[in-house]
Amino acid sequence: MLSVKNIVKYYGKNCAVDHLSFDVKNGEIFGLLGENGAGKTTTFRIIMGLLDSDSGSVTLDGKKIDYSVTDDIGFLTEERSLLTKMTVKEQILFYGALKGMDEDSILKKLDDLLKEFGILDYKNRKIKELSKGNQQKIQFIAAIINDPKLLILDEPFTGLDPINVELFKKHIRILQNKGCSIIFSSHQMEHIEQFCEKLVILVKGKSILEGYIKDIKKDYRKKNIFIKGDIDVEKIKKIPGVIEVIKNIDDYMVKIESDEIVSKVFKSISKNNITKFLVEEASLNEIFIAKVGEVK
Repeated sequence: MLSVKNIVKYYGKNCAVDHLSFDVKNGEIFGLLGENGAGKTTTFRIIMGLLDSDSGSVTLDGKKIDYSVTDDIGFLTEERSLLTKMTVKEQILFYGALKGMDEDSILKKLDDLLKEFGILDYKNRKIKELSKGNQQKIQFIAAIINDPKLLILDEPFTGLDPINVELFKKHIRILQNKGCSIIFSSHQMEHIEQFCEKLVILVKGKSILEGYIKDIKKDYRKKNIFIKGDIDVEKIKKIPGVIEVIKNIDDYMVKIESDEIVSKVFKSISKNNITKFLVEEASLNEIFIAKVGEVK
């Protein structure tokens, strides 16, 4: 288990991480969210032992993270960190050796992963000759070549088409089932909702929202009603508790303040020709925008 306890990091007078705490259990996928500059990268670097926090502690399975522990960590950075003049094989041999792996183990694992991601023929190609999507695959392979106990994924789906996103998702689930603790960061909130049970949202290095996603959504009382059919938009807008009515391509989305408004909206259209009436919790994207906006 990864345990982050009350870490603080200053750059001069700027507080990049402000008393941040969270735990990631074995086999858990945890979301660390925030706008650019919120403190995520600094947090990642502290977790990996690349930066020292000014106070607080970070442990993996009860051990302080230092060079004796970092071999058990994998990190996929948002920015490409590949050496483009190397071949795929040379690149992964280099990263594997940094993690204390022997050459035979690296090459066997590399072949298995290249085959899984459909790029076995690229083993002896230079990184610079690969497409952006295939470079992202190599970067992912480099992050997991050591079967890490802790994996940090910062925007892992950058440059990938939907088919390859699904390949990544499948392997992330494999790692989760092996007990790997995973920190997942993305600006694409639908991916966070698909993967993560718990999350923290950072603003200027400070947690402004944390907990289980299901509880966060429950506590955020606003809901969305999706309606398809003949409706009087202006009549619905006048219902107390209706925030907004949005026309989509083939339905309407009615934003409401709470569950109590659902029956009022339903009553107002019950005599109309309605083929769809669906109540959903607010999306994580809506909650993120609202919560970040409250503190800015």
